[in-house]
Amino acid sequence: QVQLVESGGGLVQTGGSLSLSCVASGRTPSPYTMAWFRQAPGKERDFVAAINWSGGRTYYGDSVKGRFTISRDNTENATHLQMNSLSPDDTAVYFCASKYGLGGVARATSYEHWGQGTQVTVSS
Repeated sequence: QVQLVESGGGLVQTGGSLSLSCVASGRTPSPYTMAWFRQAPGKERDFVAAINWSGGRTYYGDSVKGRFTISRDNTENATHLQMNSLSPDDTAVYFCASKYGLGGVARATSYEHWGQGTQVTVSS
C-alpha cells in the first residue's frame, strides 16, 4: 500500500507564491508518475501538473503553465509544486497522486493512490 502525505498549503495574497510537497511511503512500484490535482468547492478535480519517474518529462494544465513548476526527488520519494503568481482562481484543495507508468497522465481516474489534500487559499 502506498501512502501520500501533502504539506505546504496555506493562505497567500494575490501575486504571492507557495510551495507544496508530497512524500510517498510504502510500496511504491517503479517507475511511478507523480502528479498534482486540485478541486475547488462545487467543481471537478482538475489536473495541475505531473512528472515522470526520471523527472525528465513534465506536464501542466493550461491554467498553470508558466506559473507552476513540478519537480521530484526520488531519494526522498517526494514531489514538489512551486506555485507563483497566484490568483484567487487557484484557491482549491490540492491533492497529490501517484500511478505506475505514464499513460493518462492528466486523467484523475488513471491514478491509483491519493493524498488527503492540502488547502490553498489565495486572497484578493
